[in-house]
Amino acid sequence: METDQLFELALLWGGTLLSALVVLVCGMWVAKRLTQWVTSLLQRKSMDEAAAGFVGQIAYAILVVMVLLTALDQVGVDTTSMIAALGAAGLAIGLALQSSLSNLASGFLLITLRPFKKGDYVEAAGTSGSVDQITMLQTRLVTPDNRKVTVPNSSVMSNTITNYSALPTRRLDLVVGVSYDDDIRKVKAVLEELVEGDERIMKEPSHLIAVAELADSSVNFNFRMWCNASDYWALKWDMNERIKLAFDERGISIPYPQRDVHIHHASAVNE
Repeated sequence: METDQLFELALLWGGTLLSALVVLVCGMWVAKRLTQWVTSLLQRKSMDEAAAGFVGQIAYAILVVMVLLTALDQVGVDTTSMIAALGAAGLAIGLALQSSLSNLASGFLLITLRPFKKGDYVEAAGTSGSVDQITMLQTRLVTPDNRKVTVPNSSVMSNTITNYSALPTRRLDLVVGVSYDDDIRKVKAVLEELVEGDERIMKEPSHLIAVAELADSSVNFNFRMWCNASDYWALKWDMNERIKLAFDERGISIPYPQRDVHIHHASAVNE
């Protein structure tokens, strides 16, 4: 092959490859910017950040595939036959990646049904934490001790989801046990004082103080009160401490499990 022919061939393929490279680079840039725009638009339309991020990931994946096909078309690859081949290969890949497809479908259900949003404290698939992100295949939670836990979307959807942040108020349920020797009217009065002394406890719905059980070692009270969801844990910890201190000051005992043993002496047997 002569030098001129090599030069012409290099110019021909060089221009083609350069054109494909420009399409690829510019296309990826445009895909990224469009994804950011779509995500921002959805958030402005009051869509949750985690849901908007999920839709953005799907849009980005579709745009990237389109850019790659366009770049291949620039170098003369028959994209029509490639799409058909990809469709056939996609069936085989789909059968091999059933779990991933299940996670993807579950991700769409999470976005559609919206059982939680970013920042909600939830219990899902045996894990509790604040929702950080919903991706195409996984849901990421951050636990109270700052551990990031990744849960497959299919596991989230196939199990019970408890959203502790969905409603603005929560009921705090405590069980308080006192000795049988204590005056239960005095116990109720002390608990009433604790309720009156804490502004975090709501007036409506009203609180409840009731004898729930005459247990083996104690008289158990159900002590229930309503508060804002954001105050739940702080109120629970404070109330447990204040109950103990108030009972100590008033001489009310909190019994530990105990058992009475009665010994009977048998009469001596005459020989």
